[in-house]
Amino acid sequence: MKKCEVVIKGAKEQGKSSSSSSVTLKSISYGQCQKNHAAKSGGYAVDGCREFMASGEEGTREALKCAACGCHRNFHRREVDADQS
Repeated sequence: MKKCEVVIKGAKEQGKSSSSSSVTLKSISYGQCQKNHAAKSGGYAVDGCREFMASGEEGTREALKCAACGCHRNFHRREVDADQS
């Protein structure tokens, strides 16, 4: 499962000025597909895709499409790992 890192910038302490900032890294991965394929008929059925695998290179439109099930990345469960310093 491919993981990406997100950088969040913010003030170190509330009393400090905004010019001093800290950086927090979070590792994000995408797991099980949650797309309901039977929603049109009023039912509930998922395809069983267990993890997101990008179809293309990062930065392209294909990077947001799963190679295993063909769904968009937003249908997959987002998993955020613990903060890293």
